[in-house]
Amino acid sequence: MSALAPLPALHATHGGIWLATAEGTRALGRGEAIAQASETPTIVLNAPLVAARLGLSELSGLDLLELYAFIHPARFVVPTPAGMARALGLQPPADDGSAAAFLRAATASLLAMLGNRDWPEREGAWTGAQALGRLRWPWANLVAPLIEKPAQAERWLFSKLPQWEEAPPRPDPRPYRLSDEETLERLAQLVGRDAEPREGQRAYAASAARAFDPRDAAGRPHMVLAEAGTGIGKTLGYLAPASLHAAAAGGPVWVSTYTKALQRQLAAESARVFPDDKIRREKVVIRKGRENYLCLLNLEDALQGGFQNRAAVLAQMVARWAAYTRDGDMIGGDLPGWLPTLFRRAGSTALTDRRGECVYAGCPHYRKCFIERASRASDQADLVIANHALVMILGSRRMDEGRPLARIVFDEGHHLFDAADSTFAAALTGQETIELRRWILGPESKARGRRRGLAARLLDVASYDEDGHRAIEQASAAARELPGDGWLGRLAEELPLGPIEKLLAAVRSTTYARASAADAGYGIETHASELDAGLIEAAAPAAEALEALVRPLARLRQRLQAVLEDAPDWLDTAARARVEGAIAGLVSRSQTLAAWIALLARLGGPADPDFVDWLAVDRVEGREFDIGLHRHWLDPTRPLAETVLKPAHGLIVTSATLRGGEDWDVAEARSGALHLDKAAVRFAAPSPFDYAAQSEVLIVTDIKRGDTAALAGAYARLIEASGGGALGLFTAIQRLRAVHARIADRLAREGLPLFAQHVDPIDTGTLVDIFRDDPRASLLGTDALRDGVDVPGESLRLVVMEGVPWPRPTVLHGARRAAGGGTAFDDRIVRARLAQAFGRLIRRAGDHGTFVLLSSATPSRLLDAFPPGVTVSRVSLEEAVVRVASRLPSVASLGHQGAGEGISEQA
Repeated sequence: MSALAPLPALHATHGGIWLATAEGTRALGRGEAIAQASETPTIVLNAPLVAARLGLSELSGLDLLELYAFIHPARFVVPTPAGMARALGLQPPADDGSAAAFLRAATASLLAMLGNRDWPEREGAWTGAQALGRLRWPWANLVAPLIEKPAQAERWLFSKLPQWEEAPPRPDPRPYRLSDEETLERLAQLVGRDAEPREGQRAYAASAARAFDPRDAAGRPHMVLAEAGTGIGKTLGYLAPASLHAAAAGGPVWVSTYTKALQRQLAAESARVFPDDKIRREKVVIRKGRENYLCLLNLEDALQGGFQNRAAVLAQMVARWAAYTRDGDMIGGDLPGWLPTLFRRAGSTALTDRRGECVYAGCPHYRKCFIERASRASDQADLVIANHALVMILGSRRMDEGRPLARIVFDEGHHLFDAADSTFAAALTGQETIELRRWILGPESKARGRRRGLAARLLDVASYDEDGHRAIEQASAAARELPGDGWLGRLAEELPLGPIEKLLAAVRSTTYARASAADAGYGIETHASELDAGLIEAAAPAAEALEALVRPLARLRQRLQAVLEDAPDWLDTAARARVEGAIAGLVSRSQTLAAWIALLARLGGPADPDFVDWLAVDRVEGREFDIGLHRHWLDPTRPLAETVLKPAHGLIVTSATLRGGEDWDVAEARSGALHLDKAAVRFAAPSPFDYAAQSEVLIVTDIKRGDTAALAGAYARLIEASGGGALGLFTAIQRLRAVHARIADRLAREGLPLFAQHVDPIDTGTLVDIFRDDPRASLLGTDALRDGVDVPGESLRLVVMEGVPWPRPTVLHGARRAAGGGTAFDDRIVRARLAQAFGRLIRRAGDHGTFVLLSSATPSRLLDAFPPGVTVSRVSLEEAVVRVASRLPSVASLGHQGAGEGISEQA
């Protein structure tokens, strides 16, 4: 502790602030704490969060999380004192008052690891510490002297990473029909021979197996719609036949989810299918969009001076992680979700391929690329775990290539409609057009970085092919008509440049003129109908500008295809891959341009009954950040059916709330099964849980709508009654923030930590990890928490909703409401949301809890959203508090529930 002797540690919560030094620990006020943190190097845990507790915009300190990320890259830790204690094998602090002293002990433990010969992440640490020292990383002076200089130079990251290997194309899967006997035998192996048989799970697996039968005719896939109540064990129910089919037929099965949480759960469950880690790495691949993975070329640029200040420190941290990561996934993978937030995400997005500028084989790190490795691994895998959006994009692309995704399981199938809605939409906005301009032209200012335009990325091809070179020049000239830097400011000053900016200026003017919520500070929109002459007149030159861009891009694509066909001497395997990648990018951009032109052609004319069009100005707290026109399919499952469902051989669409309390017609409509010639197999199994004994629903009748003080008081009293363990759900961020501000300090004084989305500077996944880890903590959030939280056990024993989750009255919703039955359409949405929210409460057989809805005007017709047998009572707040306290166990009896522990309902 000698190096630590002069270093104090600061711990701040809503309940107080404590400072620990070598002399002991004392409480102090906010002013003194701010002075301490600004004048003396101070140890903290999660500097952005501590800054928020102190009321500061930023805090510079010795952040223990940064030290942990340097010493143990690619290792998980819950970013709390208790979580850090368990990760380091130390005794957790008994209370907030002792947490500051614990931070000093944790720091000593971490620093001691630097001299440990058995430190598994030693390689690269000395070099990394030297680089961080040059960047004046606060920990560098403590860390660098403790790391022994290696006898020989450490391997540079880019020479250390393994190369992926080319593999021959996989033959088409063999037709194979699973019997019920082998499916159930496989299920028994996965759940364990000693596990109690669950008839619902067995019936589910047998039904799911029919999706893997050989297809009878093209365009007529076997589709299984399977609703499996919580506790059935649907994950292993479909993994049993899926893994059998993949092995027997020799083809992959794609398992698609809507949330990253379920992706992580599926990755864990796959250990039951392939217990050997080495085999599992070959047989199971998590596949995400390119923007999720670390781009090694971007990282190299950042390490060589492309980033400055804190962003440069983050790049060094990511480089440490890259040497130990499993797959290079920066979003939801083994990069701690809290790491980018420590740097306020400075530079983290620039380390991924978000701009579509990949040069493929032209990159010096191509053979070590995480993205390419995942893509190739998925071609050879048995199980590919992906997300709905990626599956839809790949399905559409592979359909055009004649190699569709043959077997797909859509878990969280109740979100299939929403995922298709986003995937097949079009948005002609300022942000989208300026991205296209940059993709073609590259950087046009003094911005640092490796960004390159189309000409630079295809320089050698252009020099080989004169027509291709001319097409690039013409595309570059046409791209200069797209919005450029500063476009928002020019529109605000009514000084637009070019036809697209003039169109956006007209959109902005029309939207403000029509929108009734113009003064609310949030996004506004209006129908794209009965438009004024100025907007219609602006559409024609804008369309001409886009068409002037389409032509050279189409010509360039033709020339690139000709290069592939002619196969010049320099076109080796790597060069071919780069040309193919460029063609794929051109196809994608051309499709976007075609959608934009179609949208403009409709302005001023009759509405297309298949689409919903509107104008929008996107704002955050009154600040504009985008403007444009939007087009969505009225029924997005139509393109889903054409590009993904019909080309497939077999599909499973499954969820605990697939029907949302409605009949099967709703499930068929929202899954796309309605558009198939062959009828889908229907399967439903109710949850085995005794909801009537394990839970109840309380509707509080004496909270006045719009009374924020009363709403906050209700949340505080209910959380106090439950001793924490509460998930609070809101339909508006503004109300969430207002409630949090009123009750966080009060609850903290009772020893009940409160965290919140859109308030705490922590990513949502980490917030859920913290909530799951501490049975006395509570979490406030919005839709993402209503749909994607799996917290079994005592950590979640109370769900409180601020009101009935009615859909927002947007232009798109209004059109679908009119086509879908008016009030009945709204009711279906609300029932599904209530069912999902209630589903957070009981995740395993031993769970108990209460669901509270703070809305006296809740219509009785919606209450069938809750499981049959659950008692629904309309009560006063006073009675609700008593009943919550009486149903739940005493806080003193709550055992620790570590993050990631507990038996999932899926198993």
